[in-house]
Amino acid sequence: MNDLTARKPISKRVRFDVFKRDGFVCQYCGAHPPGVVLECDHINPVAQGGGNDPDNLVTACLPCNRGKGAVGLDVVPQSLAARAAQVAEAEAQVAGYNAILEAKRERVENEAWRVVEALMGEARCSPDELRSVKTFVERLGVHEALDAADIAYPRSGTRDAKWRYFCGICWSKIRGTFA
Repeated sequence: MNDLTARKPISKRVRFDVFKRDGFVCQYCGAHPPGVVLECDHINPVAQGGGNDPDNLVTACLPCNRGKGAVGLDVVPQSLAARAAQVAEAEAQVAGYNAILEAKRERVENEAWRVVEALMGEARCSPDELRSVKTFVERLGVHEALDAADIAYPRSGTRDAKWRYFCGICWSKIRGTFA
């Protein structure tokens, strides 16, 4: 005697109570009579030891039940709509994150040019100098970098001397040794 012949049938009363509890609607796809024939599906399959009590039964249309077979609900694949919604949510999060990073990049760029102008009296510098000023703005904040520029600007000497003095002030502030 194999497992199928030993399987106990679901009583008509239990079957009707499960259909009634589930609103006579397939719990997988939402189909309902007269378009489909409903069946009782075992949540924990009989092949895996599931019984016929109502807590282990769910209303399913014939195509969903036969397609699912003796597979537990924990391994039923995610629906295409649910997967699409999950991908859309992930894309929205990535787009939001990228927008925040772009806004930060633009803010740091604008603040760096403010510091360059305060330091040099004009908005001109080399790409390497601008990269350094951006680093100072990110690590110290724009106001600390502007303070360093205000200290370095009146210093007599060449543009290069002002630049070195400004960088020294900023690094001292970053290290916490600037008095």
